[in-house]
Amino acid sequence: MSRVLKPPTPLEDVPSPSVFLAGSIEMGSAQDWQTTLAESLAETDAVVLNPRRDEWDASWEQSISNPQFREQVEWELDAQQMADVIAMYFAPDTKAPITLLELGLFAGSGKLIVCCPAGFWRKGNVEVVCRRFGVPMVADLDALAVAVHERIFT
Repeated sequence: MSRVLKPPTPLEDVPSPSVFLAGSIEMGSAQDWQTTLAESLAETDAVVLNPRRDEWDASWEQSISNPQFREQVEWELDAQQMADVIAMYFAPDTKAPITLLELGLFAGSGKLIVCCPAGFWRKGNVEVVCRRFGVPMVADLDALAVAVHERIFT
């Protein structure tokens, strides 16, 4: 059975295989695609690193001086660095500025699998970055789940 870790759960000694779920959250207004993808891994031994914090408070000041905000961002960066795979989803109805930032940070890592459906406002930019760095792209969440399974278990 897979294990799902969310912030602020400590990330010490996360075993392989591990998958970080990067992508559209939009301050909690985007669909909860992370749970769907995590459920697709439920019968595996994967550790799923899901940044969608259960007790997120949208009123938190997004500043390094805010300990809760800083803890969240550092958890996400640490989790991406230690993950074996980063599954990244750009929801068409979102802007996903942090996900675009993370794409740039991890494009050369060899860990990314990107899902960027038609309609995402910067799909062209995502395609160019993925092609430049050899990052596989898929068209929908079902294909992302399949690609993650293939990467981890083949």
